[in-house]
Amino acid sequence: MIAAVMDAIGQPLVIRQVPDPDVPADGAVVRVAANGVCRSDWHAWLGDVRVAGLPHVLGHEFTGVIEAVGPQVGAFRPGDRVIVPFSQGDGTCEMCRSGHENVCAHVHLPGFSSWGGYAEYVAVPRADANLIPLPEAVGFVEGASMGCRYMTSFHGLVDQAQVRAGEWVAIHGCGGIGLAAVQIAAALGASVVAVDISPAALAMARELGAVATVDARDGDAARAVREVTGGGAHVSVDALGIAATCRASILSLRTRGRHLQVGLPTQADHGQIPLPITAIVMREIQVLGTFGMQPSRYPAMLRMVERGQLRPGRLVTGTIPLARLNDVLAAMTDFATVGVTVVDRFTDV
Repeated sequence: MIAAVMDAIGQPLVIRQVPDPDVPADGAVVRVAANGVCRSDWHAWLGDVRVAGLPHVLGHEFTGVIEAVGPQVGAFRPGDRVIVPFSQGDGTCEMCRSGHENVCAHVHLPGFSSWGGYAEYVAVPRADANLIPLPEAVGFVEGASMGCRYMTSFHGLVDQAQVRAGEWVAIHGCGGIGLAAVQIAAALGASVVAVDISPAALAMARELGAVATVDARDGDAARAVREVTGGGAHVSVDALGIAATCRASILSLRTRGRHLQVGLPTQADHGQIPLPITAIVMREIQVLGTFGMQPSRYPAMLRMVERGQLRPGRLVTGTIPLARLNDVLAAMTDFATVGVTVVDRFTDV
């Protein structure tokens, strides 16, 4: 099969032929139809996020068609259209048994723990628990746009921050995950303020439902959000993971607001960001984390897509062949991408 192979950290991926994967006894082999290019791939490419070893194939936002299943699989068969959750559990730990497979003690992350979707075929373990049927009404590219950023935002806003209709929600950082959060929060009935330094990203945020935007280059973004919202957001999201956006997110909240941390810091920050602890304590700010989404929550999200309440396909700003993947990863270094780019073919055409 053809794959984009990472032979060394920070070096261009190499497009070449590699062996097809074996079919796990409890799993399936999925023929990849589309795979979103995520900033988490960029983090792994730079060495900020650990992968299983080198050489390696990244890619964790993929949809496709089941090519083969193992003898222990009962819920799926070849030919089924599927979306593959980014965070998968093994079904044995306390978190899995309580319905939180996304934070399994032995979590499996396609594209990180094992070879991922920048290849024609991917082996997925525990298929009955870790694959989700993709409705016929949802295309492969649109499904791929939900694979990590969108479902992470959904879980974060719906399950973790529990956004309610009528609340103010501020989104700091309008990359793929931030724009997903804009659309989802607006669909939940919240009034969304989008914050970024890119006019193009802010314009797209308005198209996706933001009622106001703040250009962080113009000064104190947190103060601007507090002014727009009449005292501060009820929920604020750091969708980027740098000190400036994290601090601005927390300080843009009203008293007893909820800060949702989605973005990950880089290796240069050693995974740590200083927090304004005094403000958190004195104003009883809640600090919440979110990581992926358990497979059992996908049907709720997909039903909203089928009903037209959510339209993740609107975040897709381009589709590319696998050969152009390096260009997109390089552009992410300079924050030069807007929306979601999806690899939807393995040839150069």
